[in-house]
Amino acid sequence: MFDLLILNGMIVDGTSNPWFYGDVGVVGEKISKVGNLKRYKAKKVIDAKGLIVSPGFIDIHSHSDFQAIVDFRCESKVRQGVTTEVVGNCGYSLAPLIGSVLEESRRTHLEIYGVEAGWQSVEEYLQVLESSKPSINYATLVGHGTIRKSVMGYERRKPTEEELSKMKQLLDRSMRQGAFGMSTGLIYSPGSFAETKELIELCKVVARRNGIYTTHMRSESEHLEESVAESIEIGEKSGVPVQISHHKACGRKYFGKVNKTLEMIKSARDRGVDVTCDVYPYTATATDLDAILPNWVHEGGVERLLERLKDPKTREKIKEEIDPVQQAMSGYENLYITYTFTESNRRFQGKSLAEISRMLNKDPLDAAFDLIIEERAKVGMMRFAMDEEDVKKVLKSSFSMIGSDGSALSVEGVLSHGHPHPRNFGTFPRVITRYVKDLKLFSLEDAVHKMTYLPARRIGLFDRGIIRPGAFADIVIFDFDKIQDTATHDNPKRYPQGIIHVIVNGTITIYDSEHTNARSGKVLRKK
Repeated sequence: MFDLLILNGMIVDGTSNPWFYGDVGVVGEKISKVGNLKRYKAKKVIDAKGLIVSPGFIDIHSHSDFQAIVDFRCESKVRQGVTTEVVGNCGYSLAPLIGSVLEESRRTHLEIYGVEAGWQSVEEYLQVLESSKPSINYATLVGHGTIRKSVMGYERRKPTEEELSKMKQLLDRSMRQGAFGMSTGLIYSPGSFAETKELIELCKVVARRNGIYTTHMRSESEHLEESVAESIEIGEKSGVPVQISHHKACGRKYFGKVNKTLEMIKSARDRGVDVTCDVYPYTATATDLDAILPNWVHEGGVERLLERLKDPKTREKIKEEIDPVQQAMSGYENLYITYTFTESNRRFQGKSLAEISRMLNKDPLDAAFDLIIEERAKVGMMRFAMDEEDVKKVLKSSFSMIGSDGSALSVEGVLSHGHPHPRNFGTFPRVITRYVKDLKLFSLEDAVHKMTYLPARRIGLFDRGIIRPGAFADIVIFDFDKIQDTATHDNPKRYPQGIIHVIVNGTITIYDSEHTNARSGKVLRKK
């Protein structure tokens, strides 16, 4: 007697092996049997005839650190077939936080979501996440930027020996409490103030704990090759596995650079350095608008940043420095505002900076700086800056996997705010729709592998991301002919089609394309 029996499916098991017809029997949270199980009985039966049965998708690069606490349903992810998210990316995590940065986090999240956030330890954060009983599973990294600002604030200098020792202790404690590794965001302050040597020393701690190092590199445009070289050096000298986040080349001038960087990764792997990457299937990036500002402008934190933007002479200096960079990246017609929080500025959501500058009769950068000031740096952007051919090359690489770089959002409530990047709603179905069905870039089996067992294995989860006896029953059942991402730049808050059922730890969470309000997700801890 099974608790759940899935019959007659075309099983794509996550290993890249060819699909096969079969049945899947689930007892409790785990898969008990795979094969011809038609003579068995079950409490619940799903007939998957004509449908694909695969492991639940694993989003290795997510920013849903707080969203599951706000809304347990995790709608925009689970409706894509995502059953596990890895958070704490790009140098940012909700723990550990000490002193003034703890209060800063609490204040910021209270303003945005109406709920306080900020925990002194990773264990405290995981306990709160666990108590929210999310619909899907969560694993966390610890952010290097979070650790650095807890010890050094927003100072742009090398750490003292004592400060580096404190960062190591915080990192080691965070990993003992369940973090799967450390992430960096080397274009964001205060992580951007760190030198390579500091990162190597911290990654030695991660390596001793058998964790992973993920990195949003210093440059994804002009200095892309140097940034990949730095990432490889950190892995080589510390012994830590390296995951290059959302690998891409931004700016027409730099299109094609991924040919060289993929060769660099291959060469590093050939000599024994464990380097892989993730990628999202879009040509537009998204981040905070203040990321366009030079590194030195961020020194001292948000208050000092705003002071610099308000000073006429400093403002002109910043404009002279960054205008050539922004023009090379994509220009202002291709840079869109995704979210603001003041009512007066919400009219700019979804509009390009060029369009906003015309509306306000301002220089585009003056319009951007004024938005940053008025929103106190809480304003987002999306930029069309990548080449489809580059995206395809990274997607097809044998050492790439899929990460959305997005969050678990919704079409209503507080998590429906703004005009987000469509990747928040459509990443995983889009890989199948566009790159398997339409462009035939790779097989369905390879696509599923990149979205399931490859990322699971990368972070050290060997009992997820695969259809086999003994594995956790995280399963997505979809219609290959009907699967379709429907979220677009113009209309980004739309759930995909063709995801029929989603099972999380043996519990049906999406049934006939509707959320059951199940709360069977687990908080995963590094062992």
